[in-house]
Amino acid sequence: MFSTLTFGLNSLISDPISVVSSPSQLTDRLLRHEFTVLIPAQNEEASIGSKVLLAASYADRVLVLDQGSTDRTMEVAALGGARVVPIGRGEESLLKVLCRASLDSEIVVLIYPECMQDIDLLAHVLEPLRQGFDLSVGSWPCRLSNEHETVMLLNGKNTFKEKIGFLAVTSDSLQKISSGKEHISLKSLLSAAKTEKLKVNYLSFDVDPMFRKLESTRIGVVVPAYNEELLIAETLRGIPEYIDKIYVIDDGSIDRTGEIVKKFGDPRVVYLRHEVNKGVGAAIINGYKLALKDEMDIVAVMAGDNQMDPGQLPRLIFPIIEGRADYTKGNRLLTDDFMTGMSKWRSLGNLLLSFITKIGSGYWQIMDPQNGYTAISKQALEVIDLDSVYPYYGYCNDLLIKLNAFGMRVMDVVIPARYGKEKSKIRYSKYIRKVAPMIFRGFLWRLRIKYTVLEFHPLVLFYFLGMIALPAGVLLGLWGILQMLLSNPLPSYYPLLGFLVMGAGLQMLLFGMLFDMQVEKKRNERAGLAR
Repeated sequence: MFSTLTFGLNSLISDPISVVSSPSQLTDRLLRHEFTVLIPAQNEEASIGSKVLLAASYADRVLVLDQGSTDRTMEVAALGGARVVPIGRGEESLLKVLCRASLDSEIVVLIYPECMQDIDLLAHVLEPLRQGFDLSVGSWPCRLSNEHETVMLLNGKNTFKEKIGFLAVTSDSLQKISSGKEHISLKSLLSAAKTEKLKVNYLSFDVDPMFRKLESTRIGVVVPAYNEELLIAETLRGIPEYIDKIYVIDDGSIDRTGEIVKKFGDPRVVYLRHEVNKGVGAAIINGYKLALKDEMDIVAVMAGDNQMDPGQLPRLIFPIIEGRADYTKGNRLLTDDFMTGMSKWRSLGNLLLSFITKIGSGYWQIMDPQNGYTAISKQALEVIDLDSVYPYYGYCNDLLIKLNAFGMRVMDVVIPARYGKEKSKIRYSKYIRKVAPMIFRGFLWRLRIKYTVLEFHPLVLFYFLGMIALPAGVLLGLWGILQMLLSNPLPSYYPLLGFLVMGAGLQMLLFGMLFDMQVEKKRNERAGLAR
């Protein structure tokens, strides 16, 4: 592999890129010598062109290091004026190419691929070299793998890690610290730089560059509020600056909520008042409609009682930006630590509703369906019939049912509960009696739409037969008990018949659930492959 790299680079070095440089940040010393930027890339067809053009505004030569792309990444890079070099994966391969490129370059910069980076930060990494440093390293807190994030949160660990993004070094310094080393690693380079007493500058950028994506996405927040005069101002003050619009829906408040919102003074706030209380679901739906009218890309919901931590909002938004979900929602129920402040009665009621909602919605992986801290994509909002959503507290359960019927991807995000002065208005004894029938009706509607209208699946037959046989078996059992109490004779086979019908009904329902789970799993797998 190394001989291939040497051949490829030698040919490239003899034929440098002719790109007009405009690096106003560099000194005359840098302008008189060739300056090379190395950009490792794999399947970055959509973004590599802009990276190459921006790098070329600083450098005399841009090398794109192909790490096994299967799309048009390298073709686009070449069209942008870069030279393409095939290499292997891993840090050692990158640093070997860095050393080879430094043979005829006064300055060499390697942009690390492990962490999403903003190439605009390159100027800040180069500045120390202008001031006489030999080596400049730029790093930032980078989000860890999404697969491990939930587990780490459960264990109380930080989900961000400082990772190198840029390495800029003078040719003389690199030759000095890498001389005689067979196996090159970033750690050995930095250690050798200290040994040689070179001047090394470390830059730590405060923000994960992925957060910069928030600035290019139109994001709205719906704030339903009913008699929240004590907390509404605090809630609005906490909403981050990257939010484009704040839709405060005053659901018929009889206190000073509306007056406080009108005087708040934030130009992002859009205020809408219901003259009569229509329910939190109706308030949120009207907020969604306003956001669609304003063409928001993503719409989050944060209640007006300040129970939703705005610091957690990016964790709901990023899965949608990254194309991994259409709807994200908070989940407080995974551990006791996350349920701090929640009463045992509320926890029990929430767990019961979670189970009912799993069956009704078909999202078997979700928990804590009553968690109102959510984010939804514009596409998902346009697919569902907003006017048909349940207007009261059960709106979140009903919304899940409708999202599943039309194949939207839903993701749970672990978010700790935050309880303050506000007390929940939900009374679970009354709430479950009202919401459970609504979920059952929604369940029947979902089966009809998803498995008979849009496509057909035999699981509807299993569900249908199970919903007939199980109650019939229970009724047969109760009838038999009643006859025994009345001392009426029963056929000898009667108990067996009752158990047989009830067992068959239960089995049918379980088969229906199993097939429903498999459909959801396959859909998620297809979505993963499509990405």
